[in-house]
Amino acid sequence: MTRSVNDNNRKLNNRRNFGTILMGSPYLVWMAVFIIVPLFMILYYGLIDRDGHFTFANIMAIASPVHSKALWLAILLAIIATAICLLLAYPLAFILSRTTLKRSGFVILLFILPMWMNFLLRTLAWQALLEKTGVINNILAFLRLPPLNIINTPAAIVFGMVYNFLPFMILPIYNSLLKIDVNVVNAARDLGAGNIKILQKIIFPLSIPGIISGITMVFVPALTTFVISKILGGSKILLIGNVIEEEFTHAGNWHLGSGLSIVLMLFIVINMIASSIFDKNREGSML
Repeated sequence: MTRSVNDNNRKLNNRRNFGTILMGSPYLVWMAVFIIVPLFMILYYGLIDRDGHFTFANIMAIASPVHSKALWLAILLAIIATAICLLLAYPLAFILSRTTLKRSGFVILLFILPMWMNFLLRTLAWQALLEKTGVINNILAFLRLPPLNIINTPAAIVFGMVYNFLPFMILPIYNSLLKIDVNVVNAARDLGAGNIKILQKIIFPLSIPGIISGITMVFVPALTTFVISKILGGSKILLIGNVIEEEFTHAGNWHLGSGLSIVLMLFIVINMIASSIFDKNREGSML
């Protein structure tokens, strides 16, 4: 009797596992075709030359003055944009976590709403705002104020990064702050802790997983972007993403482009490892 029950349970579990695999098969196929295969192609082209011989020359090309300058400039601007997003996102996420669900949901919707628009259109809108004859300078001219020469500068690129990636910083921090038990804060207040002490000793440490997750979600796209720097930086400022894009699309050198992409992926992998270490329980996840 016990053996038959175990057999039935085993068959039921096998059916459930098969059903789970069957339901997840479209995503597995999608992941294999559009994620795994392209990654293997990047590794393949990045580790061979035009004659098909194994080489590290494509990866070592990052040491050239042009490529290294583009890489370090991309890292610098990504760090600046990430820091600005953090400074703007944390107070806002803290305020939203202390408001009613209906009101905070409306404010979050206002931040998410621009993301429904095409990324390219959002960046072009910033170009229309920042260019020399753009909206901002026309307003300044009407007010008899000096114009702002921001377009085609690193500052314009940082503006574009902050605008496009700020929601990715707000949502993880907001989600992390929302999970903090109010009773812990109330207990600290009952023991005589002030607001600043509560923020330093309780709220901020418990929100670190959300901060790390937000930093990852902003730094990675900011480091790899080429559209923002191409539109708002013009041809004067080249980031490593622009160099890779030029190698693939204009120069047709997939080997060098893939080698530089491998270097960029190493920075992304390091960033993801650091994020997984600090956010082991995925407490800063957006979901």
